[in-house]
Amino acid sequence: MPTLFSYVVRKDYGAAPNPFWGVCTLVICKPKIRRAAHVGDWVVGTGSARSPMGDIRGMMIYAMQVTDKMAMYEYEEWAREHRPEKVPSRGSSDPRRLVGDAIYDFTEAPPRTRPGTHDDSHRNHDLSGKYALLSEHFYYFGDHPIALPEHLQGLVKRGPGHRGPENAPFVEPFVGWLTALQLQPKSLQGDPSEWLIHRPASVQVVSLSPRSQRR
Repeated sequence: MPTLFSYVVRKDYGAAPNPFWGVCTLVICKPKIRRAAHVGDWVVGTGSARSPMGDIRGMMIYAMQVTDKMAMYEYEEWAREHRPEKVPSRGSSDPRRLVGDAIYDFTEAPPRTRPGTHDDSHRNHDLSGKYALLSEHFYYFGDHPIALPEHLQGLVKRGPGHRGPENAPFVEPFVGWLTALQLQPKSLQGDPSEWLIHRPASVQVVSLSPRSQRR
């Protein structure tokens, strides 16, 4: 049975997770989850008490089933070749390019920190995760979080850290509930919630998700 990891997304800038360009990736933050998770496992991020929308504890920001796992240096090489949009570009007017998560340039030794959402103060924490998690089976809600039903509230992590193997009783009910929503995987149901107050580089952009366009 797969493991379901759950944690609170304290700040949703679009970098961790990064749900853009058809692949949801978790490459920075949550190093313990990145080390422990395997292909087939689920990662679920829930809302915080201090989100831009208010108290959204018990609501789901995103869910991803891990479809690939690679060392961070392998991910950086893969991103440059296959998803260059994941490499942060500070000169771009597209906010998705500003929050790219291929922050660490492994063509140098030690790896150089590219200008992005994290700086050298996050370096040791990020690199301690060693791995990048990738998903082509994900659901991202961002600033349109969806409430978990009462029978799944037990998987919600309260406070820092994460839940993992102790979520075993919730795996099948969670997957069943998520499937019953009949949502299209890889579709964005919202924009990163922090963009409501801190849109990257203060650029003027059209909302990226269908639901945001209906606001």
